[in-house]
Amino acid sequence: MAYINSNANRFYTALEASYGQIGAVTASNRIPALKLTVQQQLEMKDRKDKTGSRTFAGLPAGGRRRTSFELRTYLTNLQSSGSPAYGPLVQAALGGTPLSFAGGTVSSSTTGGRLGFAAPHGLSAGQAVASGSEVRFVSAIVDPSDVQLNAPFTVVPSAANAAVTYVPATNLPSATIFDYWSPSTAVQRVLCGAGVDQMHILLNGDYHELHFSGLAQDVIDSSSFSNASVGQLSSFPAEPALGAFNFSVVPGNLGQAWLGTSPNQFFTITSAQVTLKNSLEMRAKEFGSSFPRALSPGQRSVTATFDLFSQDDNQTVGLYQAARQRSPISLMLQLGDQAGQMMAVYLSSMIPEVPEFDDGDNQLQWKFRPSRAQGTIDNEIAVAFA
Repeated sequence: MAYINSNANRFYTALEASYGQIGAVTASNRIPALKLTVQQQLEMKDRKDKTGSRTFAGLPAGGRRRTSFELRTYLTNLQSSGSPAYGPLVQAALGGTPLSFAGGTVSSSTTGGRLGFAAPHGLSAGQAVASGSEVRFVSAIVDPSDVQLNAPFTVVPSAANAAVTYVPATNLPSATIFDYWSPSTAVQRVLCGAGVDQMHILLNGDYHELHFSGLAQDVIDSSSFSNASVGQLSSFPAEPALGAFNFSVVPGNLGQAWLGTSPNQFFTITSAQVTLKNSLEMRAKEFGSSFPRALSPGQRSVTATFDLFSQDDNQTVGLYQAARQRSPISLMLQLGDQAGQMMAVYLSSMIPEVPEFDDGDNQLQWKFRPSRAQGTIDNEIAVAFA
């Protein structure tokens, strides 16, 4: 009997209607993940009863379990719906219902970032619009037909294209992650009640990457499945019939960066990472259950880490001044530069940390360590796909 090939692996994900209720899986739920790590531990301390010997007598069945996971994927092209295949995990990390913009005809555009539409736009602050190879966010609503963007388009748009924006919310939904293998007789797994505690967005590597990690209610497998109390299933979910699965991976060097009090485009970024942490806990200490009953997020933390080559121009010097004065700046990172393969992250107000000077190479680099975003109510970050 041959070993199981680690590439003979397919991942799917779906939002759950209620915590731990495994979502319906279809071929369209498949995601191009790199790796899924799942760890389950029994949360029971050693027994202290005196047995008359030094032999471990074992732990009773039915104790509480702690299930953690990490899933990594590349930034890829979008589905026909305009949203990413791993959208349920992005929504599980942020919490809010995605905001969809269908596009519209542009009637005016200024170098200051004001955009006018020929008809009412229906946009809200923090929502994204796209044009050609660029994504921008609405920083303010001027009137029903005009908006102020976080930065101007570099090419004057004639039309605004569709975009899907994921925004924060106070409560977090849970997701189901399906882990299928070939051959079909191998152990298949389903991770139910998955709550995303941390989401990392990394750019300017070989490829743009997204990492999701967190806690789950349980991991169910095909070899030991019974009519369990978790998952609300009567039978182990079969993998859907395989459909077309063609996707493009976005090179890590493609995109744009806009930073500053009056945002300027920076071409000197060498690496960057945006991290969202939900301080996630589980309702797992209550009497009468071996499994968590719900997600319990704490205070949200959104930070950006970035490195750039130092220059003596006004916009670079302005970053250092803002850091020293603890003045908020905005940050927008666009990953990719082709329609249907773009992702953008927007932090409308971030206090940059004073950068470290790295003079180990021929060119001086500034390293901005985790700089935290702030806001009013659920508006410190927005993530968009277009």
